[in-house]
Amino acid sequence: MRAAALSAMRAAARPTVAASYAHAVAHARGPGDDGTGAADTTRGAWASPTQRLPFAEVRLLWERILGPDEDPYVGLAVGSSLRPADLHVLGHLVLASSSLAEAAAAAVSYHPLVSEAGVLSLHRGPRQSRMVYGPTVAPGAMHPQQVEAVVTGMVTAAGWIARDWAPASVSFAHRAIGDPGRYVEFLRCPVVFEAAENAITVRTAELDRPRALSDPELVALHRRHADVLLGGLPASATVRARVRGWLDQADLLRAGPEDLRDILFLSPRTLRRALREEGTSWRELLDDARHMRALVLLRTTDLTLDGVARQVGLSGAAALVRAFSRWHHMTPGAYRRHHAHDRHTAHSKKPPP
Repeated sequence: MRAAALSAMRAAARPTVAASYAHAVAHARGPGDDGTGAADTTRGAWASPTQRLPFAEVRLLWERILGPDEDPYVGLAVGSSLRPADLHVLGHLVLASSSLAEAAAAAVSYHPLVSEAGVLSLHRGPRQSRMVYGPTVAPGAMHPQQVEAVVTGMVTAAGWIARDWAPASVSFAHRAIGDPGRYVEFLRCPVVFEAAENAITVRTAELDRPRALSDPELVALHRRHADVLLGGLPASATVRARVRGWLDQADLLRAGPEDLRDILFLSPRTLRRALREEGTSWRELLDDARHMRALVLLRTTDLTLDGVARQVGLSGAAALVRAFSRWHHMTPGAYRRHHAHDRHTAHSKKPPP
């Protein structure tokens, strides 16, 4: 890897967001004053669509958009009103893609050009596949509406090249903050809340269906431009944060440093070196991801210990007991009994079928 790129990673600046996306957030309700003054405050605030804004500044913009009553549907409005230019070169890549699969791959690779506050990953299955979004900022730093805007925006972008298409389902990790029926109206599919992940479930056959009017030469041109822009980004979300965000959604049994080659554009060797310079390691981050996922599964599901072990990438119940005793100085069974009330509450909060 080039020395300049390594130097940028060492700088580990804070996450940034493209000005073009911030502009879309500010103007989601249409031109002019929307009652918050947010649209007016963004006029002239940046020199070009490629300018980067600190995530903290964009969060303040969201707070103005949300208003004192924290309008529950603002995220849906932002995501459904996105235009290709709002995603800059990624939007143009989507428009030129030959299939939803190609568009999804572009989104996974180039989402940092839109925002470095989260990561996307695509998990393919024989019948259904999932596009998963995981914030990389601290828990609570992102409003639920911001997550909803990203997920709804992906559905909107898919519609640019697949007008007859709708997801099989959408899920959000947070609880419903508005009428669930409104979400179904916007997303045109079943919507689940308090799920394990923020995800769009897609029929794999739809993902791979060729689309008319694709342009491979234009895709290649946009990719070259996107690669240049991506290479010029500071490592705003640290490599550590981006790896942790990816691991939060990954298959932990099979996850390896080589899986991140096309996401971070780093070889496994360079990735390990970058993590070492940030004071951590792949093994430590993988262990942390297993730890966090085990806590959630033990608190909120009735999976057997073998089932939990498989979900977190361990060989079986005995391996889970050893790991959990190292993490918490108690057995997973004792931890589950202690949090039995949490599991009952999680089940009771689920919406009726």
